[in-house]
Amino acid sequence: MLFDLDGTLVDSVYEHVLAWREALESAGIRLSVWRIHRRIGMSGGLLINALLRETGAKLSADEVVRLQRAHAEAYARLVPHVRPLPGAQELLESLTRSGVPWAIATSGRMESARPALESLRIAPETPVITRDKVVHAKPDPDLFLAAASRLGVDIAHSVVVGDSVWDLLAARRANALGVGLLSGGYGEEELVRAGAYRVYEDPADLLWHLDEVGVRGASQP
Repeated sequence: MLFDLDGTLVDSVYEHVLAWREALESAGIRLSVWRIHRRIGMSGGLLINALLRETGAKLSADEVVRLQRAHAEAYARLVPHVRPLPGAQELLESLTRSGVPWAIATSGRMESARPALESLRIAPETPVITRDKVVHAKPDPDLFLAAASRLGVDIAHSVVVGDSVWDLLAARRANALGVGLLSGGYGEEELVRAGAYRVYEDPADLLWHLDEVGVRGASQP
């Protein structure tokens, strides 16, 4: 199983939204938070390009770098509020006990992902693929392909779990089975249209229904 991080295992989507709003406003770009939320799950570069396209604003390459740095700084101030989503730790522990290989693949860079990973108390040897380690982030499939490769499994035999349409589009492009979670704020119909085979509320709900997504051997609560 290959997991997204923000909104899938940790409750951090809205902290990212607020951090992006602060960063954008520092560059003179004002947007409603719902417009920013619709892009969470993409890489930072793609998110900025998409929002600039919506507003018609133009930024130089140096200004884009400063914007990404401003987001990272704003998120670092908000990250103490981030918590694992209900059932996230139990789900990962259950998979480990049952011998089901799993990894985390996030569009965030390790700098911003590290506190969330620490909150999950995962083992140091856990495969974690961040934006720093691939050429393209979601909705490109690179993160999930790299995660499957680290596990030594065929991507076609993997289940990708994510909370955004960008996760599920990346799963589809990687030829993996996609499972959606509502814990990132996207609706069930949106996730299904993007390719989700099943949709659950959060990690706790997924743990209860692991047999429905073809995971064998994992114990249920």
